[in-house]
Amino acid sequence: MEFVSGFRYICGFTILSLPRDHALSTVRVRFAPSPTGYLHVGGLRTALYNYLFARRNKGVFVLRIEDTDRSRYVEGAVENLIRTLRWAGLEFDEGPGKEGGAGPYIQSERIATYRTHVEMLLASGKAYYAFDTPEDLEGMRKKQEKLQVAVRDYRRAMDMPAEEVQRKLAAGTPAVVRMKMPSGETIAFEDIVRGVVEFSSDGLDDQVLLKSDGYPTYHLANVVDDHQMGITHVIRGEEWLPSTPKHLLLYRYFGWEPPRFAHLPLLLNPDRSKLSKRQGDVAVEEYRNKGFFPEALVNFVALLGWNPGDEREIFTLEELEKEFTLDRVGKSGAVFNADKLNWMNTEHLRHKPDAELLELTRPFLAGSGITDVPDSYMLDVIRLLKERVERPGEFVTTGIYFFRDPESYDEQAKKKHWKPETASRVRQVLSAIGDLASFSPGDIESAVRTTATALGIGAGTLIHPLRLTVTGVALGPGLFELMAVLGKETSLRRIEKGLSALG
Repeated sequence: MEFVSGFRYICGFTILSLPRDHALSTVRVRFAPSPTGYLHVGGLRTALYNYLFARRNKGVFVLRIEDTDRSRYVEGAVENLIRTLRWAGLEFDEGPGKEGGAGPYIQSERIATYRTHVEMLLASGKAYYAFDTPEDLEGMRKKQEKLQVAVRDYRRAMDMPAEEVQRKLAAGTPAVVRMKMPSGETIAFEDIVRGVVEFSSDGLDDQVLLKSDGYPTYHLANVVDDHQMGITHVIRGEEWLPSTPKHLLLYRYFGWEPPRFAHLPLLLNPDRSKLSKRQGDVAVEEYRNKGFFPEALVNFVALLGWNPGDEREIFTLEELEKEFTLDRVGKSGAVFNADKLNWMNTEHLRHKPDAELLELTRPFLAGSGITDVPDSYMLDVIRLLKERVERPGEFVTTGIYFFRDPESYDEQAKKKHWKPETASRVRQVLSAIGDLASFSPGDIESAVRTTATALGIGAGTLIHPLRLTVTGVALGPGLFELMAVLGKETSLRRIEKGLSALG
């Protein structure tokens, strides 16, 4: 058995071996997004698992920006990515603006490094220039589809005399640099999540490493950066699994130790299609703007593919840091259940101090044009609605009757609770409430129940119509507590208005 740069050769197979020094070195992981827009929830999960793995192993979490595809670059996306990660509580140890010894951490600032490594591969015969036109590539694509095997017609460039290659390059002929794939080899590696995974080299194309614009492809830049940044574990989405044999071959060609790999399961819609915008929100920023708590979203995303080994579902980030291990990440796709996320957000809301919820609710008050609400009043509203809402914004939307008189009245409640005799009964309650010297929940309840007894009816026959006049809706927190928060003047005014409107 022969060991070469982290690979061992067994009976014609190439299988990744864990480099001996990895067990002794500091764990270093990276999250390497492309600045193409907002952060996808799948990206958040990848970042989270890398972050948790680093924290659990007292390692280093690196943020690297992979911006070599300039056609997809979005201005301001880098700043947004960093802001969103920090909102989620995922602080990186090294990255843009937080330099360590392995920077720069933005790939467009590392172009010279990639070109140097391409020259190394060209010199060793592991890569070559190719001059294929778009028409050539389309013809190869059709041929490949027909034959169902990798078609490598672009290798004809390898037979060109060196002088002709240089002449074409000097003349400015568009060219790419391709990696030369071996033939007849099975490339296998041990994935932490999936176990041993095998690929035939005959099914792999000669991957482009350097594009005609001089920028590297993902594959070259990814391998060079991971090596130079000392990455020990690559934790990424399942969609990158087919790229791994190409990356392993690049490690071999450069004579480098490869990291260990862990490929995470896909995120799925409820119909088990790949998670997409078509079936709901996928950007982390959309959940932030809707008032979801970062700790709730992180808690939810953590369980999309990982489980703690028991029935627990609610975790803080600190608890996840202590619990997370890659051996509990599953292979099957994880369904993104929006109802479960809402439930988790509710659970986290229940445990938040009212004063914190007050601060979180202020932007939604302002957004609804509601101003000059005293803190003491808003805290009373939060106390009454805390068990009835899922997000901070709902303190305003669900509880709009705390801030504005009803402009309409629930039709179903009106049909159910407003009878021909209801108006006269409500007027008797109005009179009893108006005579109260103290407007506490207990005093209001006493007045309502005493009136109901005098009328020979159940208290509910009065409570439901009263709620309709005061709030315009059929459901809400306890009526007596609600009216006490609104105050006597507002409550009486609304009952009078309701009597007039409902008849």
